[in-house]
Amino acid sequence: MKLIAACIVSFLITLVTGRFLLPELRRLKAGQSIREDGPTWHAGKSGTPTMGGLMFIFGILVTILVFGWDAMRAGSFAHLYVFAFAAVFGLIGFLDDFQKVKMHRNLGLTAIQKFALQLAAAVVFLCLMRYEGMLTPNLYVPFANTYVILPWIVYMIFAAFVIVGTVNAVNITDGIDGLAGSVTVPVALFFAVVGSWWGYENDLGVFAAAMVGGLIGFLVYNFHPAKVFMGDTGSLFLGGAVAGLAFAYDMPLVLLLVGIVYICETLSDIIQVAYFKATHGKRIFKMAPLHHHFELCGWSEVKLVTIFTLVSAVFCMLALWGVIGRYHF
Repeated sequence: MKLIAACIVSFLITLVTGRFLLPELRRLKAGQSIREDGPTWHAGKSGTPTMGGLMFIFGILVTILVFGWDAMRAGSFAHLYVFAFAAVFGLIGFLDDFQKVKMHRNLGLTAIQKFALQLAAAVVFLCLMRYEGMLTPNLYVPFANTYVILPWIVYMIFAAFVIVGTVNAVNITDGIDGLAGSVTVPVALFFAVVGSWWGYENDLGVFAAAMVGGLIGFLVYNFHPAKVFMGDTGSLFLGGAVAGLAFAYDMPLVLLLVGIVYICETLSDIIQVAYFKATHGKRIFKMAPLHHHFELCGWSEVKLVTIFTLVSAVFCMLALWGVIGRYHF
């Protein structure tokens, strides 16, 4: 009941916050510049307010402070660590969004600047989790209910790049109205259910449930036709939250299942670029990342979001089946 209540409260806070934030973003002329090489019909979205991710970030923060109070009194701050970690990525995204809005073009921080900041945030978070005893160098393997034990240095390098990769994969997925938010709802729900199973209702479960509610509240404004975009502020926060939860639960390999949409989106981008260079101009996809390919195949944004979200939900249910044995392991 606590997790359901947290979800509802986060939804309501996000919804109300949006009522005040949206006019402010319009007043500040925080409009998104659209990629010039994207689908031509996206040009009509130019000027739509960005940085809307602030509304669900605020909703999640208030909710975890209220519903995670018992955990904090008991000395558990896992939910605050994950939020702070995700918020650092959100801040990196905010700086990027601010540069785009200020310069009125779809370019923000350089790739090197983003990577350096993200890698630093990942290393600090992993060191903190290790210090708090929440992290082990043992990779839990879903379905097999076994562990692969790695040297700490190998694990830390692996973990840092998994985090940075996850964060940027979510960012790539945020390309059409409602897509990143919609596919992340079942991912957050997965972590909420696992939190309930494993006795994390007061901290990590609350955070995940607040994510579900906050994202649904945001989608009221972001679903097609979008009144606001989450921007890098929101997408990098979500990427940090998903990666942070996976490592806080000490089962990062589950990202291969729950993050299937993010992975496919990223791989389509990598494959497209590599094939283009190798063949001197030929393409496998009509456009990358993958959602643009399906757009050019004639899929509407609503159809695309619906199917991608269903795929995410199916793989999250598969992930639940894969980790159910760990409760007794």
